[in-house]
Amino acid sequence: MSDQEDNMNTKTAKIIIATHKQYKMPKDTMYLPLHVGAEGKADACGNPLDIGYQKDNTGDNISEKNASFCELTGLYWAWKNLDTDYIGLVHYRRHFGIKLKDWEKGVLTYKQLEPMLEKYQVFVPQKRQYYIETLYSHYAHTHYAEQLDLTRSIIAEKYPDYLESYDEVIHHTYGYMFNMMIMSKKSLDAYCSWLFDILFELEKRMGTPELSAFQGRFYGRVSEIIFNVWLDEQIKSGKLNKSQVKELPYFHVEKINWAKKGTAFMEAKLFHKKYEGSF
Repeated sequence: MSDQEDNMNTKTAKIIIATHKQYKMPKDTMYLPLHVGAEGKADACGNPLDIGYQKDNTGDNISEKNASFCELTGLYWAWKNLDTDYIGLVHYRRHFGIKLKDWEKGVLTYKQLEPMLEKYQVFVPQKRQYYIETLYSHYAHTHYAEQLDLTRSIIAEKYPDYLESYDEVIHHTYGYMFNMMIMSKKSLDAYCSWLFDILFELEKRMGTPELSAFQGRFYGRVSEIIFNVWLDEQIKSGKLNKSQVKELPYFHVEKINWAKKGTAFMEAKLFHKKYEGSF
């Protein structure tokens, strides 16, 4: 019996781990490895690809959009198909917790999370600091600013109450990034209803831009920024109390190539060279 089943009054939580390949996964039953972008994937024999995890092309899903929506196809699947008090999203190489030599021992457990569920509605990763860049300028240097500009237009039309937060957030030099979060089902429903309404409209207006595979994943990147917009407005409007939002430490399983990342960052800022890969 799992910790979540020991007490029927205990709030339940399920955190999906977005992945496209087999990888070492946490053993805590709170975690659900999810094969994102499963739709249309085939093995060498032409059969549907099965990597041994739950697939995101079951039930109500947008799995076919994974090439451009990234881990958001997993978030959409979790939103539409999971029945639990709290739902979260992490990545196979990026988790909530503390980095230890044996990284699996540092991953956030349900036993650690459960006492906080009564107090907090939204859990976010610690802020990422950009220091010499704003969220907007960093995006403009490394990706394409018109994607954010069009997103702003859509927010102005469909959710004008959020426009002030948008204009403030994009000038911040920090933000909650990576599309990592854990939310109460009520908060997740509010966020996803808002988010996907905006992104689906953005998709209609963008058409089919001629971009590299890496740059084509921009819906997932736009969502990283506007998550901060949604959260800011929720707090301003009183729908969420700031004390109901909890920052959690996170870590990368694999080493980041900081030299390569720093070089790419400066080339983007000084010479407008767009990113074409992760680090």
